[in-house]
Amino acid sequence: MKFIKFLVVGVLFGIVMAKSQALSWYRIQEMFRFQSFHMYGIIGTAVMLGVIGTALIKFKKWKDYQGNPIQFVPKDKGFWRYLIGGTIFGLGWALSGACPGPMVVNIGYGYLSFIVVVFFASVGTYLYGVFQSKLPH
Repeated sequence: MKFIKFLVVGVLFGIVMAKSQALSWYRIQEMFRFQSFHMYGIIGTAVMLGVIGTALIKFKKWKDYQGNPIQFVPKDKGFWRYLIGGTIFGLGWALSGACPGPMVVNIGYGYLSFIVVVFFASVGTYLYGVFQSKLPH
């Protein structure tokens, strides 16, 4: 019962993804072919909400769900790590037709082939954890 609020937020996230058509492979294809503004509008809205949310967290000094202060630690701004990471993420997104959020929503929507995508995304996340100390950060 302690994590019911996370389940509710996840369900609401899934509904928003489905209703905004952000999980549609065709919408993602249109975005990568620069044929439609739809996905850019969704991503831009998400970025702006993230900026506002981060500013509120810093200004109000909010705490996480365990009561710990949320800290923002500046990272080294290496160009190559963003280029390589963004390329890998973009290739996975283009090949699968979904970024990590909509992958799970697609399964719930009945596209069971996304079980394979979620499996390999999980394998990739696990491998990142294994090789994290050897990667540039």
